[in-house]
Amino acid sequence: MQPGDTVAIVSPSGPPDAVMLRRGVERLESLGLKVVIGAHALDRQELGYLAGSDAARAADLQAAWCDPAVSAVFCCRGGYGAARLLDRLDWNAMRAAGRKVLVGSSDITALHNAFAVELGVPTLHGPMPASLIIADEKRPEPQSWESLQAVLFGADGPAHDYRVHGDRVLVPGRAEGVLSGGNLSLLASMCGTRWQPSFQGKIAFLEDVTEEPYRIDRMLTQLLQAGVFEGVRGIALGSWVDCGDPYPVLRDRLAPLGVPVVAGLPVGHGSPQMTVWLGALGVIDTESCSLAGRIGDEEQAR
Repeated sequence: MQPGDTVAIVSPSGPPDAVMLRRGVERLESLGLKVVIGAHALDRQELGYLAGSDAARAADLQAAWCDPAVSAVFCCRGGYGAARLLDRLDWNAMRAAGRKVLVGSSDITALHNAFAVELGVPTLHGPMPASLIIADEKRPEPQSWESLQAVLFGADGPAHDYRVHGDRVLVPGRAEGVLSGGNLSLLASMCGTRWQPSFQGKIAFLEDVTEEPYRIDRMLTQLLQAGVFEGVRGIALGSWVDCGDPYPVLRDRLAPLGVPVVAGLPVGHGSPQMTVWLGALGVIDTESCSLAGRIGDEEQAR
C-alpha cells in the first residue's frame, strides 16, 4: 500500500462505538489514507450484538472488496457475526475483483479462513479501527500502531518482512510454512462447514480470550479429532487474555503432535497487538522464540 490509497471500513460482526470508529478513521487518515465507511457500518440489528442485518453487513463487505478504488478493507471490530455472512457473499464476484488486503482479528477469523479457501489471498491479522488498540482516546498503542504501519506499507522492504517474539517454548525446533489460523473458538466453530480449517503443510496460529482451560481443551480436542492438525509443520501461540493458565492444557494437547511450538507471541487480544500475515510464508524458530513472516510478489507461499 501507499499513502493516498483508499481503504474501506465495514462492520461484519458487532456494532462499533461511533466515537471510537470516528477516532479510528482519523488515525488511518493520519497515515495519508483515504477512508470510506460502509453504508451500514453503524447499524445495530434488533438482537443487539450484530451491526445490522446479515444482508446489509454482507453487502457492505462485498461492495468494499469489489470496489476497484479500494486497496484494503478494515473490519471495524470483532464481537460476533462474521460467520453468518459466508454463505451470503458472491465469491465469484469477489474473486473477480482481484487481490487486496483484509484487516481484522478475533471474530474476523471466520473471514480470514473463508478468504483463504475461496479467494486464495493472504490477509492481515491485526488491530481494528474501532478497537482500543487504535482508537484509544489518547493515542494508539505504540508498538501495535508501528507494527500495523510497517506491514501495511512494507517498511522493511518490498517483501514486507516482520518478526515478533514470544516468551516461551513448548516444543523446540524450527518450522516453515504458510501461517494459518486465528481465534481458537472461531476455528472450532467452522469444523464441519465447507470452510473447515486445515493446517496441512502449514504453521498453525492460535489465540483466544476469556476461555477457561477446560474449554480450550475441548476446542483443541475438537480440532484434533476433526483432523485439522494433520500434517501441521509447527504451531505459533498468541495471547490468551483472561484464560487462567492455559499452558498446561496447550502443552498436553499440542506437544504430542511432535512439531515445534512457540508461545507467548503478542498477537491476538492482548496489548500490544502485533500484525501478522495469514496465508503467507511464516517461520517459527524456538532458538530465538519468534515468528517471522514475509509476503512479496514473488515470494508468496501457496
